[in-house]
Amino acid sequence: MSDQLHDRSKQLRNNLEAAHERIRNASDGRVVELLVVSKTYPATDVKILSQLGQVRFGENRDQEAREKVLECTDFPLLKWHMIGQLQSNKFKSIARWADMVETLDRVDHVQALEKAASMANRTLRVLIQFNLDPADSPSRGGAHVSQIPEFLQEFDQAPHLLLRGVMGIAPHPSTGMPAGGAFEKLASTSQMIRETHPDAEMISAGMSEDLESAISAGATQVRLGSAILGQRQYVQ
Repeated sequence: MSDQLHDRSKQLRNNLEAAHERIRNASDGRVVELLVVSKTYPATDVKILSQLGQVRFGENRDQEAREKVLECTDFPLLKWHMIGQLQSNKFKSIARWADMVETLDRVDHVQALEKAASMANRTLRVLIQFNLDPADSPSRGGAHVSQIPEFLQEFDQAPHLLLRGVMGIAPHPSTGMPAGGAFEKLASTSQMIRETHPDAEMISAGMSEDLESAISAGATQVRLGSAILGQRQYVQ
């Protein structure tokens, strides 16, 4: 192992242990899963983390995800989550590599994704992303609670899609809305869905800066990127 790879492995090990410690301290004994947001980071990081016991990874761009999945075929236990905005022209591809889609936020996308999963001969786990932004702020995507009956009706007619819960992103700090309040709203939305779909018990909420608030509100999975992989260097 090269010195550079050794140093990176040590860094990721320390960061992963620290993340799990934060989760344990916040969860009070409750099981909370960790999704590592691996977008923009190389497959070598995914491989290192998988050797440390990490299984779930989140990607937000179809092409990058496809390439990374191919690079990691030697790690068959990995689970890949689509956490980026969905585009219908990418459904066929996403259905071939994703194990879970966390960002389905349009009713008319349910049957389109069902068709793609059927063609790929796969069953996808799906979360509905809900909008947690204040009413008077620009939305970053997400469905509204009023659409729940429509979503459930569509999922009941989609045998290749398994509705497993809800996902949400805390409002931007500039809105002035506390993250905790937004996550409590998401937990209430989850409860509404579970009244008729009890298997939809997953609540994906909380990132590196607000995981404690999300877990306190009932999150069953947190999505951590920078806390484990470091600050991203985006190419303009």
